[in-house]
Amino acid sequence: MDPATLVPTPDPLQVPWGWFQFLLLLTFSLHLVAMNIMIGCGIISFIKQLANPTGNHALCQEISGKLTYAVALTVNFGVAPLLFLQVLYGHFIYTSSIIMGACWLSIIFFLIAAYSLAYFHKFRFDTWAIGPRRWLLGLSLICLLLIGFFFTNNLTLMQNPAAWPAYFRHPGGFFLNLAEPTLMARYLHFLLASVATGGLALALLAHFQERLPAEVRQARIKNGLAWFTYATMVEIAIGIVFLLSLPKPVLHQFIGGNWPATLLFAGALTGSFYCIKFGAQERLWPATTAMAVTILLMILVRDLARHAYLAPYSHPADLPVAPQYSPMLSFFLILIIGLVIIAYMLRLAWLSRKGVRQ
Repeated sequence: MDPATLVPTPDPLQVPWGWFQFLLLLTFSLHLVAMNIMIGCGIISFIKQLANPTGNHALCQEISGKLTYAVALTVNFGVAPLLFLQVLYGHFIYTSSIIMGACWLSIIFFLIAAYSLAYFHKFRFDTWAIGPRRWLLGLSLICLLLIGFFFTNNLTLMQNPAAWPAYFRHPGGFFLNLAEPTLMARYLHFLLASVATGGLALALLAHFQERLPAEVRQARIKNGLAWFTYATMVEIAIGIVFLLSLPKPVLHQFIGGNWPATLLFAGALTGSFYCIKFGAQERLWPATTAMAVTILLMILVRDLARHAYLAPYSHPADLPVAPQYSPMLSFFLILIIGLVIIAYMLRLAWLSRKGVRQ
């Protein structure tokens, strides 16, 4: 069976594809940062509680208080990039979502469970013993990691129509793209990036917590940068495995076959090494800058890889356009209003917590 015959006819766009591409990258950047902080800080807190059950868990308690905010921000920031992905690649992502439909729909239930468990962990931190308390967090993390695993399956399946005929052997919606060579390396790469970002976020948080004694702040910054540095080291190793597992036509794009793609990849790899350098030197702001640049470059590399995967089938530039600009203008207006409201809510939450401490 020719996989190209399984790709549906795409719908026309309202504006040229570049607008949607820009918005996809912009909104995905916000979602990625929030998601990495959520997962990474949760993992760090769980490991700390597991490794030292009798120690001081003041930092873990702070993480538990902020984890619910992180989940909410991650979900809200994730809606827009998913919608833009569907606009540009709907004829791929809708098909892959149907193939693994039962697993895809279960994400809703796992998300509700993760959010509820995060709230239980937050409100029971002082009253429950560390044993059941840390397992509340552990179960919440398991739900979130399952969601990430299902997303990774779907995103690898959507860009490989050659795997779609598996639906006829597994029509129940429980198919997962486990035969995909890049699946586990891609997933572990995401996981380690989360730990690195989480460590950096904790270091930045400590930097701004002037109420803490200087030695406590410095210890937290040092510990956060240590998580950041060592996780980035392992992430690079996994990233090399991920790179080498790519199909040859896609790999060729990043090793000289496409110079813009090669330069972007080289820049992202260089940025990763600077993350390690500045993290090991405990230079917080240079490490933050290096991480921000690396994230941006890796998002662009990821997008070029998707284009290379789907090149035999279509490119967003080939999509028909039926001009209609009012929905785009309405979106920009609502986006700005929404970001202002979110910023205002975060400011109120910050001031209320600051007032309680004072």
